Amino acid sequence: MRLIRLKAPGGLENLKLAEEEPPKLRPGEVLVRIRASSLNFHDHLVMLGKIPCADGRVPMTDGAGEVVAVGDGVDEFKPGDMVVSTFFPNWLGGEPTPAVKRNIPGDSIDGYASEYVCKPAHAFTKAPAGYTAVEAATLTCAGVTAWRGLVVAGQVRSGDAVLILGTGGVSLFALQFAKAAGARVIATSSSEAKLEELKRFGADEVINYKTVPDWGQKAKELTGGRGVDHVVEVGGPATLAQSIAACRMGGHIALVGVLTGFVAEVSIPALFSNQIRISGISIGSRADQEDMVRAINASGLKPVVDRRFPLQEIGAAFAYYESQKHFGKVCLEF
Repeated sequence: MRLIRLKAPGGLENLKLAEEEPPKLRPGEVLVRIRASSLNFHDHLVMLGKIPCADGRVPMTDGAGEVVAVGDGVDEFKPGDMVVSTFFPNWLGGEPTPAVKRNIPGDSIDGYASEYVCKPAHAFTKAPAGYTAVEAATLTCAGVTAWRGLVVAGQVRSGDAVLILGTGGVSLFALQFAKAAGARVIATSSSEAKLEELKRFGADEVINYKTVPDWGQKAKELTGGRGVDHVVEVGGPATLAQSIAACRMGGHIALVGVLTGFVAEVSIPALFSNQIRISGISIGSRADQEDMVRAINASGLKPVVDRRFPLQEIGAAFAYYESQKHFGKVCLEF
C-alpha cells in the first residue's frame, strides 16, 4: 500500500511517499480502504512542526473509505460499508476528559494518509447515506466542530441569528447547519467574490470585514440592534472583540479556532454585563458525530469541496491550503 510519512521536525519538504505492507487485522478492529482525507488547520500545524510528533508519523486526522474486513467481535460494520473516522477515537460520548482526548490520528498516533488502516471499530462511524468518500472525509474535524459549537453547545433554533466568520470548512458547515435549523445567517469575508458565494450557499446578509472594520457592530445593526444569538468564532485574538460586540445580551460564542493567534485581550465587562456565554469547542465525541450524520441524512446537506489532490501531491495540497484561495474544503483523494 502507499502512504505518507512525515519526517521530523516537519515541513512540507519532509512529507515522503512510501510503500509498505498493509496492516494485519486484529480482534475488535476494522480494516478500511481509505479513499479520501481532508485538510484542516490542525493538520497544517502538524505539517509545519508546530505540533511536534514522532518521526515518521502518518499524518491527517480525517479519513473515509470502505470497510474491507472486520475482526472478531465487531458487529457494527460489515465489508462494503462506507465509514468516516472520528477525531478522538476514545471519546465515545458524554463530557470530555483528558483520557478520552488522547490518541489523535495524525498527531499522537498514525493518521489517514494511507491507503489501508486497521483501527478499533469505535474509531469510525458510518458515513451519511449516498456520500462519496471525499464528501464523508470533510466531516471528522470541520463538520463535527460546527455541529458541536452550534447545535450541541449553542442549541440553535429556528429564528435565531447566526454570525459566521470566513469561508473555511467549519464556517461553511455552520452556515448549512444553521439554515437547516431555520436560522438567519450573517457571514463575513474580505473577498467580494467569496461574499457572493456565501450568498449563493444561503447567507442572508454578508459583510466585508476589510471595508467595514467594525463588522461586529454592523452585524448587530443587521439584527435591528438586538445582536446575534450565536457566533461561530474561528479567528481568535484578532476577531474575538468584534464577535463579542455582535452578540445580543445572553448570546453565545462558540470559540472553535485560533487562526489569528493564541493570546487575546478580552473586555471582561462586555462579557459579564451582557451575560455572553463562550464555549470552548474542541471537535466532539463519536456520539456527536453519529447525531450529526443522522441530521445530514434527514436534511440532505452536502459539504462544500473546493479542490481535490491525489495522495502523492499532499505537499501541493497544503501549499494551496496555505494560499487561502479555497472556498470550502481542500481534500486528498486516493
